[in-house]
Amino acid sequence: MEERDIAAIFVTTEPEVRYFTGFHTPFWQSPTRPWFTVIPATGKPVAVIPSIGRASMAETWIDDIRTWSSPRPHDDGVTLLVDCLSELAAGGSIGMPMGPETHVRMPLRDLDRVRAEVGDFTDVTDIVSGLRMVKSELEIDKHRFICGVVSDAFDEIPNLLSTGMTERQAFAAFRAEILRQGADDVPYLVGATGPGGIDDIIRQPTDREIVDGDMLIFDTGSTYDGYFSDFDRNFAFAAATQAAMDAYRAVWEATEAGIAAARPGATTTDVFAAMNEVLKAAGSLGNEIGRMGHGLGMQVTEWPSHTACDETPIVENMVLTVEPGLLWEPGKAMVHEENIVVRAGGAELLSRRAAPDLPII
Repeated sequence: MEERDIAAIFVTTEPEVRYFTGFHTPFWQSPTRPWFTVIPATGKPVAVIPSIGRASMAETWIDDIRTWSSPRPHDDGVTLLVDCLSELAAGGSIGMPMGPETHVRMPLRDLDRVRAEVGDFTDVTDIVSGLRMVKSELEIDKHRFICGVVSDAFDEIPNLLSTGMTERQAFAAFRAEILRQGADDVPYLVGATGPGGIDDIIRQPTDREIVDGDMLIFDTGSTYDGYFSDFDRNFAFAAATQAAMDAYRAVWEATEAGIAAARPGATTTDVFAAMNEVLKAAGSLGNEIGRMGHGLGMQVTEWPSHTACDETPIVENMVLTVEPGLLWEPGKAMVHEENIVVRAGGAELLSRRAAPDLPII
């Protein structure tokens, strides 16, 4: 901030507010009230929040908490925010995350008023993302714990699921098992079943009954103390074709290549290329998903992305997913995913490594 003459940074979204303050609450599920935090170039952040959040914010390290009674549509904290920014910026520039994977969580008309009264903002996406991409050991411990919880839950799948269940019943049983194992929440759980293969891995469950010969994928982002896991597992019921088993092995080996490539000094594009070479050798019909993994943290997906053109340098203590996807027959996809933390000597697994051969229930 000093190098770029940025007097204060202004954030509005749950992960940014939580990152800088420690304020952690499910109350963000309500879209009614805006929440603001201002990080000055020197000194602690300042919380500008609805009065309903004062007690919880006071339990964090934040001392300066400025509140108003909300909702108040004619002035929902705007005057208070303008005064705070004017005071802390003192004529200097004000930064705000404005780039990819950011958004502004306040009414547009209120943002227009703030800009009119304090001036335009400077994009500081690189500052915020640079902080959040590299994790502390305390953050890594939270990731390690939730990845262990979900790994244990995945190990129970053969005891939880069977043919004759519907997808809804299978999803419910798995979600309950993750919670039983010690997760705080399972905010993200997608997957599908299909005869001999799966064409859509992100849909919600249906009342379709699971039968012999079906394939199953579960992909879950579960949380512990606000930090995510994000990895999947594939299964077959009763039997699987040789083509399906070969596709599973191909994405498993591509994952191995991605894990090996995720080292300090490499880039996210190097990780993508390592996985893609294995998939092409296995006869991939293409990959339209756009990336093969991403950052992981307070959100189930964060910066950076493993793509052919991302080129983000990989450094120690990044927590990443490695997620190759293979279209092995028209309309049939196989995706595999693991979670890692980058260390000086290479990647350390946080999720328990999947079996090299397709598990059959």
